[in-house]
Amino acid sequence: MAPSLVSAVTLREITRDTVRAVCRLEVAPAQTRLVAPNAFSIAQAYFEPAAWFRAIHAGDALVGFTMLYDPTRAVAPDDPSTCLLWRFMIAAQHQRRGYGATALALLIAHARTLPGVRSFALSYVPGEGSPRDFYARFGFAESGEVDEDEVVMRLALA
Repeated sequence: MAPSLVSAVTLREITRDTVRAVCRLEVAPAQTRLVAPNAFSIAQAYFEPAAWFRAIHAGDALVGFTMLYDPTRAVAPDDPSTCLLWRFMIAAQHQRRGYGATALALLIAHARTLPGVRSFALSYVPGEGSPRDFYARFGFAESGEVDEDEVVMRLALA
């Protein structure tokens, strides 16, 4: 990945000026079954203290959305040692440019800064078009767990 791409991708707080644009981002039609709409995710975040959500930018362009379950923000986390990638999407017109890979690397780096967090987990919908191989490239491995028909993958952060 080119260094300029790495430095160009940032995770930014969503503001009242950007929330509508974030909510308008969409994945490709064949991917809609794989990730919840951003508006739904943002609504969930406002009722979950452990939600940490950001817009993904490449330079000044808004290209995606992500949300973590950060156990350090939770009142009583089920597992205080595991951060969860709750949502991750790159808009259809911005896919296959390396933005998702760079954003995921930033998320992994962020998870490593969380006190007491030793594992990073995520889940994906299996089937055609699933992001399994994308996550595996970063060292995530299937854990044998299934959560609501989604396959759970984990990455050790230690």
